[in-house]
Amino acid sequence: MEYRMLGPLEAWHDGAPVPLGDQQQRFVLVVLLLNANKPVSSARLAEIVWTGRETKPTLVRSYVKRLRDVGVGIETTPTGYLLRVGDEELDTVRFDRLRAETGRADDPRRKIELLREAVGLWRGRFLEDIDIDRVGGPGVGFPEESLSDVVGDLAELELDTGDHRSARDRLRPLVRSDPASQKHAGLLMRALLAGGDQVGALRVFRGTQAALAELRMEPGPVLRNLAARAEHGDPPSSLPSRPGAFTGRAGELAKIETAAVTGRSAVWVSGAPGVGKTGLAIEAAHRLRDRFPDGQLLARLNGFTPGVPETSVGDALTELLVELGVPAEQIPATVGRKVTLYQTTLWGTRTLVVLDNAASAEQIRPLLPEADGCLAIVTSRRMGDTGEPVRLSPLPADEAAELFTALTDAARVRGRAAEVALVVKRCGYLPMPIRVAAALFRRHDRWPLEHLLHLLEEGGPWGEDDGIAAVRVSYQQLGEPQRAMFRLLGGLPGPDVDVAGGAALAGCDVTAARLLLDDLHEVSLLEEAAPERYQMLDPLKEFAAVEPAPRQALVRLLDFYLVTLAAAVGAAYPFDRAQLPASDRSCPVTPAFADEAAGLRWIAAEQVNLVAAIHYAARHDLPEHTWRLAVLLWRYFNTTNQFEDWIGTLELAWETVSADPGNDYGQAHVLLRLATANDRRGKLAEALELAAQALPKWHRLGDARGEAATLCALAIPTMELGKHEQAIAHLEAALAKYELSEDRRGEAHALSMLGYLNELHGNLEVALGQHEAAARMLREIGHVQGIAHALNNLGSVQENLGLLTEALGSYTEAHAHAAEVGDHCVEAYALNNIGNVHRQRGKFTEAVRYHDKAKEVAANVPDADLRTQLYLDRGATALARGAHRDALSAGRAALDLAVGDGNRTYQARAHRGVAETLHAMGAHDDAVTHWDAAVEAFAELGLPEAGELRSDRVDWECACASR
Repeated sequence: MEYRMLGPLEAWHDGAPVPLGDQQQRFVLVVLLLNANKPVSSARLAEIVWTGRETKPTLVRSYVKRLRDVGVGIETTPTGYLLRVGDEELDTVRFDRLRAETGRADDPRRKIELLREAVGLWRGRFLEDIDIDRVGGPGVGFPEESLSDVVGDLAELELDTGDHRSARDRLRPLVRSDPASQKHAGLLMRALLAGGDQVGALRVFRGTQAALAELRMEPGPVLRNLAARAEHGDPPSSLPSRPGAFTGRAGELAKIETAAVTGRSAVWVSGAPGVGKTGLAIEAAHRLRDRFPDGQLLARLNGFTPGVPETSVGDALTELLVELGVPAEQIPATVGRKVTLYQTTLWGTRTLVVLDNAASAEQIRPLLPEADGCLAIVTSRRMGDTGEPVRLSPLPADEAAELFTALTDAARVRGRAAEVALVVKRCGYLPMPIRVAAALFRRHDRWPLEHLLHLLEEGGPWGEDDGIAAVRVSYQQLGEPQRAMFRLLGGLPGPDVDVAGGAALAGCDVTAARLLLDDLHEVSLLEEAAPERYQMLDPLKEFAAVEPAPRQALVRLLDFYLVTLAAAVGAAYPFDRAQLPASDRSCPVTPAFADEAAGLRWIAAEQVNLVAAIHYAARHDLPEHTWRLAVLLWRYFNTTNQFEDWIGTLELAWETVSADPGNDYGQAHVLLRLATANDRRGKLAEALELAAQALPKWHRLGDARGEAATLCALAIPTMELGKHEQAIAHLEAALAKYELSEDRRGEAHALSMLGYLNELHGNLEVALGQHEAAARMLREIGHVQGIAHALNNLGSVQENLGLLTEALGSYTEAHAHAAEVGDHCVEAYALNNIGNVHRQRGKFTEAVRYHDKAKEVAANVPDADLRTQLYLDRGATALARGAHRDALSAGRAALDLAVGDGNRTYQARAHRGVAETLHAMGAHDDAVTHWDAAVEAFAELGLPEAGELRSDRVDWECACASR
């Protein structure tokens, strides 16, 4: 007999259904099946099936007899009735057995076979035609999630093996029944994307997003990444094209594939220069594309690149996050937060990361994906202690000969196996010099093989098997212009150069540079990293750098970077043009930038080269290039939150420019930007000191705009440290300087800050006028980002005046403008402020929703004031809706941040929030300390809240009363 409970109750015998009688009889059978192979007493059966009803002693016996009459083998034992059921006779037991067997299987196709059989056992809901209350109640149910888990596991395996249609059809009903399941929604989106249905994938995402919103949740990174793929196309891939005529290395490739299949997290490929580490990694990555459908990334770490410092962990993480689709302005400033965002973005994906040319295990550890299903392939000259080791030796002689033959015209080497063997031996059996030799032979189509061999044998004093001879011969066959370009590229400060940069380096026009670089690429002495961008493999760069590049050529390249960066910054940040440092340098090959986007693209593409150029200039006594390049980059680093490079380059610039006591111009620029950076990091005392040093320098220069900007840079940390009168004086002086300079943006900035301070001190009508004037000026000049700031400030005053409708309008418009320009800091403030308006209207659910949105947007914005404000307002909303523990937690978090940053205004507000919450909780003795601290801080700041708090507490009868 076969019994089925995964759906309507059924029994089958010899391929035919067995009639099970009326509902009472079926209830008895279910109770016996749920207790299969265990005796159940007659009294217990009656108690379960007829709960609370009196039954005759013969009732159970009569139903048991009827079941026996249709073939159900129920035994009578001294302790009750027993139904013996074999493992293959009950579908619930078979289901569990198949799941367990799947866990022990190694072959994915066998796993699929087993899980399909398990899923096929389900014909509907568990015992869907049985009243569960009549067979033992909800506690006896077979867990429905078992089916959804198995369907998810099966769909994932089907996707892995390329059967996306089966996965799609299997998942659709599951997602319809539970749209909030992120795991199943993600799998269905993957299946739809695999079938090219981007629209369907987006519909699934939006359905799940809506279902989660009802639970006050947001889609996780896996769903967000899949939605981005649906909107923008293929998953991220920064892999270069696979090496042409890749030959051999079957064992090494198999080892990497095995690591991927068995779930290893990393493979470490090591070997000598030119042995083919990068080529193997890229070939393996291309072969594994289907196994890692969510992305294949490459980060060049420059561990052994001549003349180029190794890539910092922070820079590598920034590169990888950008490749993963994280907007540059959302990338955090600190390495720790970058690591967290990187690992979170990878979580739930199957992504392959190639970490090329690692200097050490320490450099790559933070870059290794922690998520199951991801793989890192590391290449390095050093052997590592991380991951599965793959050590590359020179190619076997036959594989080396096969590679050379594949790269040349087969007819020219047919029957010349002995000569080919000598050629590859002279190349040290190393792929890189073999490719160089083959490219040289291919280019000279009239050379006999003996001539190439003769040249290799005359290659010089290098050892016979080190491969350098092939590089030297290829170099000697170049024309003098190509040789000169090759030598110059050996001295590049950065890892690569575009065609225009190459033209500046060589002192020629772009057309000539393009031809020279293409010639070097043709003979495999250069690699094309991207269209019209070239890089040199490390062993080749070492060879090229034997003869140092002339200083004049490197100065031309630095001039190119300086002049072009100034043009790109002017295009990308048009309102900064008046404050850019002037320069008398020129470059005939500087490109023009049509719009902001073009300028930003160039800066992003050249960022690593620009930072390397700053370091090169500092080491080679080129102070003007050092500080000007660093100052020009500050806005890009500020808007993209790249504090590591921002601070690092400016501090290097300060070391350089401070050595010249008479260079007020350079020192003023560097000190001003350093002050801004330190204020953003919450280092208020340092910011104040730096701005104070800059101010007299601008005055001596007679630069009113520079003075105004520095007065604002002084005012902000002064205000945050609680010295409001002094901050107002700085801002009023700045406003006058901006008016003198006819700098409307500067005027609006100073007015807006004055409005903020007047609001703090209760001068709301004055503040309202200042903010309205600032917003009007910014609209006139079309400064969208500034308008967003001004409207946020204006909305705050309107809110305090009780003009909630007007405030909501200002905040909503501020949010739209901030989102348009990608300013996530202002966007988060606006969302948070909208939440505050809803709180004041008593709409707490809406308030919490907007606070949560603000928190999500601000997650990777390294702004100390923003984080503190979000905690303060979340705490106020929690207190208003009676969630006292949440309010206390948020208030204490705000206080910790404010104390750490030294912001006195926020400290006072945080003490007040904690005191109000403790008072509401009845913890009056604990609240007193915070009341007193809040009053003292507000009084020191000269803010009206001090008097308000004293008067409010006069008539209280608890310990919180004013003393």
